[in-house]
Amino acid sequence: MKPCLPVLAPVLLALGLLLSPASHAAESETAPPRPRVTILATGGTIAGAGASAADSATYQAAKVPVEQLLAGVPQLADLAEARGEQVFQLASESFGNEQLLALGRRVAELAENPEVDGIVITHGTDTLEETAYFLTLVERTDKPIVVVGSMRPGTALSADGALNLYNAVAVAGNPQARGKGVLVTLNDEIHSGRDVAKALNIKTEAFKSPWGPLGMVVEGKSYWFRLPAKRHTLDSEFDIRRIDSLPRVDIAYAYGNLDDTAYRAFARAGAKAIVHAGTGNGSVAAPLVPALRALREEGLQIIRSSRADQGGFVLRNAEQPDDRYDWVVAHDLNPQKARILAMVALTRTQDSKELQRIFWEY
Repeated sequence: MKPCLPVLAPVLLALGLLLSPASHAAESETAPPRPRVTILATGGTIAGAGASAADSATYQAAKVPVEQLLAGVPQLADLAEARGEQVFQLASESFGNEQLLALGRRVAELAENPEVDGIVITHGTDTLEETAYFLTLVERTDKPIVVVGSMRPGTALSADGALNLYNAVAVAGNPQARGKGVLVTLNDEIHSGRDVAKALNIKTEAFKSPWGPLGMVVEGKSYWFRLPAKRHTLDSEFDIRRIDSLPRVDIAYAYGNLDDTAYRAFARAGAKAIVHAGTGNGSVAAPLVPALRALREEGLQIIRSSRADQGGFVLRNAEQPDDRYDWVVAHDLNPQKARILAMVALTRTQDSKELQRIFWEY
């Protein structure tokens, strides 16, 4: 005759194989609640689809709605109470100032909601770094904001989007991510939204930070190695709720035999500043200097940056006498991020010395 459960219960309890009702209740009471994470979808490759599983670079971006995106990663439920919201559905090369402002305002609304612990934004990779830096400047919160994308559509062999999204939710729901500014998670790495840039256009390890990632995500757990040093989020003097529009700022790319055609055209189109994506240390070719000086005298801000891929560091009064010409240097920001900061800064000041202070601090 087999022994009945009441007879075996003391033995099983001793072995830790059977929990009493009281133990179940205690376990339920002590289990921490899952973090509440809102996922804002904007399109991009992470929402893309190809005609064949072999198509990793040929596909249509921004095809998959957020509900389907989340359903494809059921493991998100192990990390958080995740809900999705479709903000846009477009390829990120079409992301303009209007979308930046609308997204920034929605993020601010969610950040003020006590029922939201973290925010994830799915985004196309082409301009992901610009959106991440914009949010770094204008969101006044210490709640985790994580921007994520993918280099391959979800229909491709070895697609990276599902794991990138899983990692993003893991980071956004982690209290250790609070106060670290806007973050970007791709290829198992956690990057600062200020530093990170798309350095490659094919490989899954496409995103690099010149000063290295902040940390890693492994099996849903975050490991941190450094902290951002520049001003961001709660420490920022900018606030999306006080920005109604962004001024026009353009980028002119330097190369051999460059003349002033693009700079003059941008000025006529209404630009308030031009970022000069210069060679090396933001160099300006000698024939171009008179034109840029003249544009500055007309009120246009001239900002010297570097086209160097892995972190051009532009020194003030090196290569050009910036003090004498009243120009601004972009510090270590690449041209596209210098444009973002210039747009945001120009909503507060037109003074070149103030602009230079802002470029040093952010």
